[in-house]
Amino acid sequence: MTIKEKVEKVLDGVRPGLQADGGDVELVNVDGDGIVQVRLTGACGSCPMAAMTLQYSVTNALKEAIPEIKEVQAV
Repeated sequence: MTIKEKVEKVLDGVRPGLQADGGDVELVNVDGDGIVQVRLTGACGSCPMAAMTLQYSVTNALKEAIPEIKEVQAV
């Protein structure tokens, strides 16, 4: 399984919580240096709590499941 496939699998686990609030997360890119770029969409894209959602829900889940991930960026 590639890192990109692992990231998608983790995001699939995070999505239900985001979708319950009218949002979602989209994988934009995974580079060879362990940097993942995601886009928060729907209600999450304009929510003032988006930065916390990214940090505590998405980033923590990805780093816990995939040690190769060094950074998660919102684009």
